[in-house]
Order: sequence, then structure tokens, then C-alpha cells
Amino acid sequence: MLMGDRGKYLGLIMGLTFAALLITQQSAIFTGLMTRTYSFINDLSQPDIWVMDPKVQFIDDIKPLQDTELFRVRGVTGVEWAVPLYKGLLKARLEDGNFQIVNVLGLDDATLIGGPPQMIEGNLSDLRRQDAIIVNDVGAQTRLAKRPKEAGGKTTPLQVGDILEINDRRAVVVGISRVSRTFQSQPVIYTTYSRATSFAPRERKLLSFVLVKAADGVNLKEVAQKIRQGTGLAAYTAQEFKDLTYNFYMKSTGIPINFGIAVMLGFLIGTAIAGQTFYNFTLENLRYFGTLKAMGTTNGVLLRMILLQAIVVGVLGFGLGVGGAALFGYLMRGSELAFRLVTEILLLAGGAIGLIIVLSALISIRKVMKLEPAIVFKA
Repeated sequence: MLMGDRGKYLGLIMGLTFAALLITQQSAIFTGLMTRTYSFINDLSQPDIWVMDPKVQFIDDIKPLQDTELFRVRGVTGVEWAVPLYKGLLKARLEDGNFQIVNVLGLDDATLIGGPPQMIEGNLSDLRRQDAIIVNDVGAQTRLAKRPKEAGGKTTPLQVGDILEINDRRAVVVGISRVSRTFQSQPVIYTTYSRATSFAPRERKLLSFVLVKAADGVNLKEVAQKIRQGTGLAAYTAQEFKDLTYNFYMKSTGIPINFGIAVMLGFLIGTAIAGQTFYNFTLENLRYFGTLKAMGTTNGVLLRMILLQAIVVGVLGFGLGVGGAALFGYLMRGSELAFRLVTEILLLAGGAIGLIIVLSALISIRKVMKLEPAIVFKA
């Protein structure tokens, strides 16, 4: 019955495929986007605890501290070391005179703790040269790339030795790094703390964060609590800071609602298409179900037949939809689009498709259960 009518059979599979594709794709994009909100914290693996102004709500909500707070944090029991970190959005002037907003990170001059996770060209220690900066590879190839001199020409990626101006100060590229993509997608520039604060507009407070390494064998949450009590500042473990950032975007932005609507539309459209098609398929085959009943087939057997038909199209639709979403993510790798397909998304899509086929089958089962075998003898 199921495969005999190719049109309805393919229609069922396509409806479920579309639902699985939309649910998986939108959920993976949402997960990738939310992961980018705290990607900078992931890249800085050395510190155990982040210290900041108590009013900070997420990683990019910079509320500067006085430099003297660094020494207060260093004096807390259980702190092995503490280093400053500058983080801010500054305006860079390119070779052709255009301006680009860049994310400048100032690392401790002595230790360079907090540097990029991977260097492609140059060394982190090169930051100790005069006016030195390290640029991330994506920024060097896109927004900071040199514009073509002739119309229709290709842009030239920023390279080691090129010069920028940041807040009217000379900055020489000494390295290219690879970092995780961030939520805001601006080019990322690393330099020393003292140089970053000289790039920044003059303010009384310029210290963004204090990065803390706890002594061996101590409880991180206890050290964070001591820092809060001793300094009056906020102190979070790396995971707590990730959670703080994630929760801010979840509660204070429209991102979850937008993606939730897209996922719900995929579910509703899949349910409508599969339910209507499966119901019409059942109506057209009522005479065959009636024949089986007249031959002594019980309602239980007919019920298993319908469920088997629904499961077959459900598994095919789920496989094709998830496969299509995975192919989409593979083709878009390395682009600005955030895409992260995790096991939980597969379970979500599988559960949604399972619910769709159950609802579709229930519509048909009710009709078959009430079917009278005498329908076989009607003209």
C-alpha cells in the first residue's frame, strides 16, 4: 500500500525531510551562534578565574577597573598569579584610508598570558617588538585586507610587516593567528597591555579583566569567593563566566525566540504535510483495510501495519533531513555562518519527527479502527 502510490509515498518523505532539515539546521545555527558568545573565554585556557566589575553581564560588557585592583587580587590567599587583560573595540585606519572597528586585546607585558591559541605566522614573543600587533587570520583576509587598486581586482590579505593605525598610533603586524570566531565577528588584534592602553582613548580606568590562576589543590569556587570578599569585585570561574554570558543572550535578546519560531514552523509544516498526506493515503486504501478485516485481521494487526508504514517514512525523512543539514553545515564551514551540530540536536530532531509520525498515524488509525468490513461489498 505504502510504496504502491509513489506520489503520496514521496510526498510523505519530502514533508518529513523538510521538517527534519529545518529543525536540525536552525537548531545547529542557534547552537553555533550561542557558542560564539563565549568563544573568547574558551580561547583563554590558562586562567581559572575571571575578575571584573560586579556590574558586568557578559564577556563584551566591559566596565573598566583601576589598575590598582590587580595588586589587591594578587594579595588574596589561594591566588598563584594574576595578570591584567585589556579588551576593547577600537578604530583601525587601513592603508587605503578606510576605517574598521577591531577587537583589541592587551596581554600582560611580562608573561603574554591570554595570547591566541594558535599561531600561523610569527611567534607570540614578537609582541615585545616596538608597535607590534598580531592579527587573526579571518580578519586579515577579510575586513583588514587591502582593497584592490583597480575596479574588479582581488583584495590582498594583510600580511606580516604591514602597518595599520589604531587611534592615530602606528601598529606593525608581526604575526597571524587563528582564534575562534566571535559573536560580533570583528577582526581580533593582540598586543601588549601597555600598548593596548596607549591605543585606547585616555580614560581614568582601562583595566578590563584580571585573569587569575589558582594555586594547586585549592577549590576554585572558594578562591573566587575570597576574591569577592576581599576586593568587592565579581569573580567567576571560566565555566561560570561562560554561563553568565550564555544566560544574558538567552534572556536579554530575541535570538532564542527567532530560532524557536523557525523550529516550531518546521514542526508544524511537517505535521500538516505528513498528517494530510497520510490521512488521504489511508482513505484511498480503506477498501483494502476493509478486505483484511473481512478476512479476520484484528485491529491490533492493522494498527501495527499503519505504525510500520509511518515509521518507514519517518526514518527515511529523518535520515534525509539530517543528512541535508549536515551537508549544509559542511559546505558553509569556514564562513561567517555559525553552525554546530551536536548529539542533542539529533535527538531533538528525532523526537520531533517521531511525534509528527505518531500524530499522523493517529489520524489514520482512528478511521481504520471504526471501519466496517462491509465497505468491501459497496459499489
